Formats: sequence, C-alpha cells, structure tokens
Amino acid sequence: ANTDAGPDFFNAKLKLDGVLWIGNIEIHERSSDWFKHGHHADAGYNSVILHIASEIDMEISRSNGERIPQIQVICPEAVRTNYKELLETDSYPPCYRIIPSLPPFTAHSWMSALQMERFEQKATLLNERLKRCQGNWEDAFFITLARNFGFGLNGDAFETWAHRLPFRAVVKHRNDLFQIEAIFFGQAGILEDSDGDGYYLQHKFELIPMNTSLWRFLRLRPANFPHIRIAQLACLYHRAYGLLSRIMETETLQGVRDILKGGTSEYWLTHYTFGGSSPSRPKALSNTSLDLLIINTVVTFLYAYGLHKGNPVLCARAGSFLEELKAENNYITRMWEQYGMKASNAADSQALIQLKKEYCDKKKCLYCRIGYEYLKRK
Repeated sequence: ANTDAGPDFFNAKLKLDGVLWIGNIEIHERSSDWFKHGHHADAGYNSVILHIASEIDMEISRSNGERIPQIQVICPEAVRTNYKELLETDSYPPCYRIIPSLPPFTAHSWMSALQMERFEQKATLLNERLKRCQGNWEDAFFITLARNFGFGLNGDAFETWAHRLPFRAVVKHRNDLFQIEAIFFGQAGILEDSDGDGYYLQHKFELIPMNTSLWRFLRLRPANFPHIRIAQLACLYHRAYGLLSRIMETETLQGVRDILKGGTSEYWLTHYTFGGSSPSRPKALSNTSLDLLIINTVVTFLYAYGLHKGNPVLCARAGSFLEELKAENNYITRMWEQYGMKASNAADSQALIQLKKEYCDKKKCLYCRIGYEYLKRK
C-alpha cells in the first residue's frame, strides 16, 4: 500500500489473457473519479495496470490514451457502515465494543506483532541518532539515556543538552566527579545560578551553555528538577566507565538496575538547585524510574545492538527483559484495560502504546487486526 502521493498500491502482479503484468493499482468509488482527480493527465499514473471501482460508469485511460483494465468490486453495506463508525464515532477507541469478544489467538498474535513493530521502530530512530554520533554507540547510548532522564517533560531539553556535551573532554576527567559536574551543569546553562557554591569551571572547558528557557520546572516535584537529574547522570558517568558495554554484558534485570541506580555527589544530598539548602535526603532513582529507563533505553539498545552485531542472544534478552518487567502504568494502558485489554507485563504495555500511537491516533483502522474484526461485524 502507498500512503504518499501516487497510485494506491505499488508493485502488483496481474495475469490477463495469460500475460503477466507488473505495475500499480488505483482504487476509486466510481470510474469517473479517475478523470475527476486528474489522473488521466498525470504521467505518474501511467504505471497503473488495474483500476478498481465500486461503480464502473465509464472507460478510463492513461495520459497517452491507452485504455486501463477495470474490475468492479462492490463494498458490502455492512462493511461500509462499520468503517464509517470507526472513523466518525466520538468514543475512543472506536472499536471498544468488540474488544472483550476478540478471539484470544487474534489478540495475542496482534500484541506480539505490535511488540516487534515497536522494536523495529525504535531501532530505526536509534540508527538516526547513531549517524549524528558518527557511529559511536557509547555516545548514542548516553544521549538516549539522557533524553529518557527527562521523563517526558524535559526529554527534548536533555537530548539537546547531551548532544552538545564535549564527550572527548569529559572522558579525560572521568575520575573527578566535581569536574564532570562542572562540565555537565555548565553545558546546561545553569552554573550561573550557583551563587558561590563552587561551580565555576565553565570557561575552562570552553562550553557554550544552552538556552535555559528550554528547561521545564512547572508541575515537577523537586526530585525531578533538571539539577537533580543532571547530578545523577554525572554520578553515573563517573562511576560506570564504558556504560553501554557493561550493560550489554549484564545478563540479569537486577544487574542492569544496579548499574543504573546512580545517586549523586554529597552536595546534592542537601540541595535541589544551586543555592538554598534542604534537609538531607538521598537522590536515588526510584524503582519505577529505573524500569522506565530500562524499557525505553536499555531494551532498545539490546535489540538494536544485537541486530548490528548479528547476536540473537542480545535481541532475545531485550524481549525477556520486557516480559519480566511490570507493565507501564499510564493513561494509555489504563484506557485499554478499561475496555478489556490488560497489559500483563512491559511487553504488552509497549504493544498497547504502539497500537494507540501508530493505529488509533492515525485512524489506520484498516491496517489494525482489531479494526479488521470490527469491519466483519454483521
């Protein structure tokens, strides 16, 4: 199927009078729509070998006058009515009525396909990030991890920040947490808020600070402030040399959690931002936050790196980690549970997120197996 400009279906094969034709197919409600849409004057449609319409009301031709074969396919009224319901109903998802009655095999096989589709989609996005990192997997991993440390609201800001970090300079100071923090906070553009706290090394590393307006604080609890997240990333970078390599070699979920658990330097035990102090409190990641980082960062890299290295063990580990992790609890998973599709683990919740974002939101009901079941209703 073609979702862009041009004929509806590409590279079809059709045998007419014993002759095999290879080309494209166009579909309309009526034959006359061919001319109404201007295809008869568009050379881009000269490759059409078959025209399908519910009503054949006239002959059609290519831009050079050649006649195009047609076939009449009448859409059953029930299918037409059901499709209109899917597109126009105010309820969300529009197919909610049939979800409880879906055959178990249909639901299970569709969830499995959606899980794999999400793996592939994330791997594609990761490959684009790798190109920007000149193929450096460690840099790409840290940038992806940083983005996900933004936990949604500050995701874009953290990715922008991480892309601008001078990694070659940072690695020379890996053993000095203070200087790593200086580079990290300086690049974030928030050293100027230090009020004499000692973070003054910005000029030493020739940093070009970010625009601080990119950082979001509204509706964030203090433990989620960018200052705390950057301090946690600095501690993680300081403590875990070759972060990606270590995670790729770790076979258990708990082992990965132990690597990512992080923490902060002593200063941040009594601060949420530079300046005023607060009661002493550890600033470690919660188990829920750790698991989200594993779902959105570690699992993606296990799968993509496994493909890159031709190592099916890493790809399989990505899947087993998702099956071992609890299902995500967000508005998407709660919505599906309300209508009878409960996620039993993170693999299921990732599938349901894929279903909503790539099918429901885009109204691609014809490509969805649940939508297909809906269309078959009498």
